[in-house]
Amino acid sequence: MRITLIGCGAIGKLWLAALAQQGHDIQGWLRMAQSDLFVDVNEPDGRVFRELIPCNNLNHLQHSELIIVCLKAWQVSDALLPLIHNIPESCPILLLHNGMGTLDELTPLRQPFLSGVTTHAAWQKNNQVFHVANGITHIGAVNSIAENCYPIADILHTAQPDVAWHNDILATCWQKLAANCVINPLTIIHDCKNGELLNHTAQINLLIDEICQVMDIEGLHTDKLQLTDYIYGIIHNTADNYSSMLQDIRNKRRTEIDYITGYLIKQARAHGLNTPENDRLYHLIKQREEKNDGFRTNMHRQW
Repeated sequence: MRITLIGCGAIGKLWLAALAQQGHDIQGWLRMAQSDLFVDVNEPDGRVFRELIPCNNLNHLQHSELIIVCLKAWQVSDALLPLIHNIPESCPILLLHNGMGTLDELTPLRQPFLSGVTTHAAWQKNNQVFHVANGITHIGAVNSIAENCYPIADILHTAQPDVAWHNDILATCWQKLAANCVINPLTIIHDCKNGELLNHTAQINLLIDEICQVMDIEGLHTDKLQLTDYIYGIIHNTADNYSSMLQDIRNKRRTEIDYITGYLIKQARAHGLNTPENDRLYHLIKQREEKNDGFRTNMHRQW
């Protein structure tokens, strides 16, 4: 299958390596155009992938059969919109990122669009990617012309298990959004690993109360107890991890807060709901971004 992967960070390189090993005709696509990219991925079982992967070939893009976008949410529209006229209308585009709201920036959607969330964990140092935990990638259609794209799940699953197709990917995305609305901002406020949030259960539960109200009015009819168990389960399972948003703040990078808590607040306002605790955390994180010495100078480096 001819595939273009836009955004070659840690998760992007995991997919480049996995798909290349399955024999797919794959290329990367980088903000700063270059003809190839050295991909160095270290798997949990000790396997190592080290190969040059071709990049930024326009002819390849124009004949791609699948586009995978592995960018921060705030980078997606800036990266994709200039390329969209070079992508075949029949080519599915899979968005793999935290948060929600990017699709609103891409309308009208000409191609089949898929959304996805993943629990694979990886980090990058000196251009080496360390795949530290296997996970599950959930994908599904977000427009009607993508509903027949379910075979893509099998193709991706063969390369990087596990991959599951969902007929209602929106519910899965909202569940992941809920966890991100709790864990990401609180780890910044308390400057702590995920597991240390268990010292702040009252604050966690207050956030969950507000999130459930928004999800209910959005038509998701969430079971509050199940959502609470899900979020606490993630906190326990990632207890020794630092959240991606805390890492962004520490490294003076823009966060995805506008597409996580910001998206929740936007949807709440549309229904006339108030979310005071989420509002408070959102504004605190935005203040931290503004105070970051490197934040403004890094704004032009879109992806």
